[in-house]
Amino acid sequence: MTVNIGVIGTGAIGREHINRIENILSGGKVKAVTDVNQKSAYKAVKDYNLDATVYPDDVALVGDPNINAVFVTSWGPAHEQSVLLAIEVGKYVFCEKPLATTAEGCMRIVKAEQKQGKRLVQVGFMRRYDEGYVQLKEALDNNEIGDPLMIHCSHRNPGVDENYKTNMAVTETLIHEIDALHGLIDDNYKSVRVDFPKKTKHSHAELQDPQVFTLKTQGGVLINAEVFVNCKYGYDIQCEVMGEEGIAKLPEVASVVVRKESKLSSNILDDWKIRFMNAYNKELQNFLDSLEKNVEPQGPTSWDGYIAAVTADACLQAQETGKEVAIKLLDTPDFYKNETAVRKLNFIK
Repeated sequence: MTVNIGVIGTGAIGREHINRIENILSGGKVKAVTDVNQKSAYKAVKDYNLDATVYPDDVALVGDPNINAVFVTSWGPAHEQSVLLAIEVGKYVFCEKPLATTAEGCMRIVKAEQKQGKRLVQVGFMRRYDEGYVQLKEALDNNEIGDPLMIHCSHRNPGVDENYKTNMAVTETLIHEIDALHGLIDDNYKSVRVDFPKKTKHSHAELQDPQVFTLKTQGGVLINAEVFVNCKYGYDIQCEVMGEEGIAKLPEVASVVVRKESKLSSNILDDWKIRFMNAYNKELQNFLDSLEKNVEPQGPTSWDGYIAAVTADACLQAQETGKEVAIKLLDTPDFYKNETAVRKLNFIK
């Protein structure tokens, strides 16, 4: 069965996913698109030679009886409405982060999904599909280093423009670590503190850069997460877990090692799209494969989206107050708990 897909939001990430569905992956066809900028929607149809209907809004698109699944790739604050519309009519939905911009919004989605009686939503945390993170997860699950005690990680970009503000270090950048680290050690967060080191000269007036987030988990693991979005040297994702018996570290991205002019060197990527290209492909293919078999999506759940939202809110509060902030999560419903346990928190090869 070919999955007929409707795409809500034809900006950068929407167009990338359209290209993946049409030209890289199997099992799906884009049959409907919409965007608040209708010109963008029509341009996407033309640019990708789609046999697709352009709808005026998400209500009309979701209501198309020929659409089996919805991709929500619009502006973050619009995600909640579109996801709820899809759930209401029982359609599967892939939603890029954030699931919703507030914890309350995520809970509305969680409750709507439970009311339907099955998982319909997959959230776009693509690191769960990255080969390096999958290997790191396997090492931890196999108890190769004993119980985790501490985690050191970093998220570095070569540079950002002046539209990137201090709070975006959480909502656009750290949000990926928030999800991935929670999944790696299967431990809920307890509190967070933010420290601001000396500001780099490459930043601007409305961006404190770098930032260091110290997260504590309910199980006692201490996490030190650095966000440095003007590091200049490249796009660099690092993660090191220190356990009772050893250390497990995220592998470096494969690169040719060159010996030349008395130097030993290898390349560092400078683009996040290239770094996680395979992960993006795998997550969408996994979603399509599940739908083709008419089974629930296997990736990050609405509950994962809720955890990320609550934790991000606490991180933002810690940025503003300079104090350690408690992270108060509700107990995981059985609706999600049982499924999550089976899938090892959704780290998928």
